Amino acid sequence: MNDIEQITRRTLEHYERNAQAFLEGTRDHDVSQNVAALLDAIEGTAPFRILDLGCGPGRDLRTFKSLGHEPVGVDGSARFVEMAQRWSGCPVWQQDFVALDLPPATFDGVFANASLFHVPSAALPDVLARLHATLKPGGVLFSSNPRGQNEEGWNGARYGCYYDFETWSEVVTAAGFAPVTHYYRPPGLPRDQQPWLASVWRKC
Repeated sequence: MNDIEQITRRTLEHYERNAQAFLEGTRDHDVSQNVAALLDAIEGTAPFRILDLGCGPGRDLRTFKSLGHEPVGVDGSARFVEMAQRWSGCPVWQQDFVALDLPPATFDGVFANASLFHVPSAALPDVLARLHATLKPGGVLFSSNPRGQNEEGWNGARYGCYYDFETWSEVVTAAGFAPVTHYYRPPGLPRDQQPWLASVWRKC
């Protein structure tokens, strides 16, 4: 097992141990702004095929399904996969982010809400390339990550990368995406009280 696999396994073990607490703690989070940012950027006629990357217990899968779309979840945690399938009724695939095996040119959008920041920076270009490949031409990638000054490392039992917009933009555009928009969350607060960087990208 290489260093990247060890990092992701340790992070996934944290979520396995704390799956129920994570469900209870995030069940009522309002990410409607992020859902709308993805859907508004997708061109074409609904319903859209959406890949929810790091779907966790399935909250956002339920939302996309309730809006009439065709979501599929993917998560590395076996407990999250089982919970998401039961809670959303959607197909959910168990895959580690650093070993994604996704069908080519299948999805209109990828929803990566609070998930890609767990990918070690050394593995991120390959992960983004796989997301690029699974999107249809002109498909849309949404990401929301806790922002920072490009720190990387362990935060308790979870690994994270905390990018500023300039560095994040460089990495995503290098993977073949063009910028659509970005914003900081929660809305309506001073920047120093907006810890989340959300961004929308289109497959070139």
